[in-house]
Amino acid sequence: MRSLYRTLITVLTSASLIAGCDLPDSTFVLESDQPAASFLIPTPTPFLPLSFTPSIPPTIPVVSGLETQPAPAPVSPSDKLTIWVDASLPAALHQSVAVPPGFERTTAPESADLLVQVGTENVLSSWVYALVAPFPTVMHGVSSEALRLSWGGQPTGPFENRPLLVDQSTASLFAALWGEPAQGAILLLPEAEILEYAWGHPPAWALLPFEKLEPRWKVLEVDGYSPLRKDFDSASYPLAVSISLVGDARLVELVKVLYGPNSAAQLLSPSNRAPEQLTTLALTGVTALVRATASTMERRGIKYPGQDVRDLLRDADITHISNEVPFARNCPFPNPVQEDLQFCSDPRYIELLEDVGTDIVELTGDHFQDWGSAAMLYTLQLYRERGWYYYGGGENLAEGRQALLLEHNGNRLAFIGCNGKGRGFAHAGPNNPGAVVCDFDWLQAEIPRLRSEGYLPIVTFQHLEYYTYQAMPLQKRDFSRVAQAGAVIVSGSQAHQPQAFEFLDEALIHYGLGNLFFDQFNVSQATRQAFIDRHVFYAGRHISTELLPIVFLDYARPRPMDPAERADLLKLVFNASGW
Repeated sequence: MRSLYRTLITVLTSASLIAGCDLPDSTFVLESDQPAASFLIPTPTPFLPLSFTPSIPPTIPVVSGLETQPAPAPVSPSDKLTIWVDASLPAALHQSVAVPPGFERTTAPESADLLVQVGTENVLSSWVYALVAPFPTVMHGVSSEALRLSWGGQPTGPFENRPLLVDQSTASLFAALWGEPAQGAILLLPEAEILEYAWGHPPAWALLPFEKLEPRWKVLEVDGYSPLRKDFDSASYPLAVSISLVGDARLVELVKVLYGPNSAAQLLSPSNRAPEQLTTLALTGVTALVRATASTMERRGIKYPGQDVRDLLRDADITHISNEVPFARNCPFPNPVQEDLQFCSDPRYIELLEDVGTDIVELTGDHFQDWGSAAMLYTLQLYRERGWYYYGGGENLAEGRQALLLEHNGNRLAFIGCNGKGRGFAHAGPNNPGAVVCDFDWLQAEIPRLRSEGYLPIVTFQHLEYYTYQAMPLQKRDFSRVAQAGAVIVSGSQAHQPQAFEFLDEALIHYGLGNLFFDQFNVSQATRQAFIDRHVFYAGRHISTELLPIVFLDYARPRPMDPAERADLLKLVFNASGW
């Protein structure tokens, strides 16, 4: 034991000097049988002065008296302390291990000075897992109790008699946390095969580390918590696994101070989920503050339409609004039964867009030109005054075709939009404002260029409007062109009802979201339904999309669907997608 602590002092002193930092304000006795707790004594100065030189041996205070001991000899390879990292821990965690000076990794846990393994005593890291199912899964979440029961051989609910899909690392880690799984409770698969197997054997569910998420998975809530949310708290989340340091208490304490989660030189990554690398984007469908919607706003208040969805929209880091209609100073009072389709909005109505947290405005809509150039330029001025970005249209063709480039938390996003109906609706020219007509030769060259510069292209269309849940051939043709060119998300802003999804190459395609603020309440049941799509980006990748279904209460105001309504809509849309 004396040798261990002499090595400890030598190693950590050397390490602190290499790192250019002080040891903690406490000292340790090299020779004693007292309990570990009595060895810590506060000191007003660093454990060893940074000015120490080998020619003047420093002394180390001893708790039991005023005696001092000479500093230990320089560390040699044979004096190195050993660290064992449990082989069942995730590969990404192993890759993050930074062995400090004076330490070395060992494969022999029985002789290691320190062990890194699942535990809650001396936590170095919290590794976040997600419960997932294939994207076209209707179920929204489960309780942690149901998940544990399934692990223990008592499955209930929609996944009864369906094993949980895991790879060997995940199985071993949760066995350490929950105990060994019951016979048939899990199905072991190579990590690379889990997604394909799950899609081929629905209903299916799996446990994955957060860094393995990708859009073809749906992340299920557990006890109402999701690691996709900005307010995520790993301490309350049932699938956050604590990774701890185990060994002699005094050695553990010193190593935690020097190389723990709050140190400058960490032994291992504190988590596989860093909030500072997460970005959420809310994409929405049609907004047209006209006719019966505008009339309702005049009666009920300008912010009335957004009162039930504003929090969903404001919660996103980036909120997209596809506002099809220009604001005009001379816009007449709204007529709820207006017969012609030449629209404008009162400038006061922009308060609604402010209230829901608008960040970017899509200008590809059919009606942007309805009130002439002066109204379009005035509308762009209103957006710029509020610091909002816009794309898909502008003061001229060059501005409208320019991709909107945004960077948030290290995620680089590029927004491109156009009107796919032709020049009858998209009038932007070299010297006049308007929406931009789709030029697919240009898009198929521009999207790869943006990808090569590290951007994730998001392409939104004003396309032909079909009152069907299914996507139509012309939509499929044009949406697939930009998906195959390298877009990560392709979204239809034109639809007045929800439409189908598709995964093509690396892209998630949503052919139509439905209305956000528009007065088609009495057209059909389908036009009362819509989606807000919350896309999640992490560490430069699109990792997930949450579908937030909404339903209209009247001509102006949508609200989030209740669970039964949500399930009915998802079944309709997933069926229309061929799933």
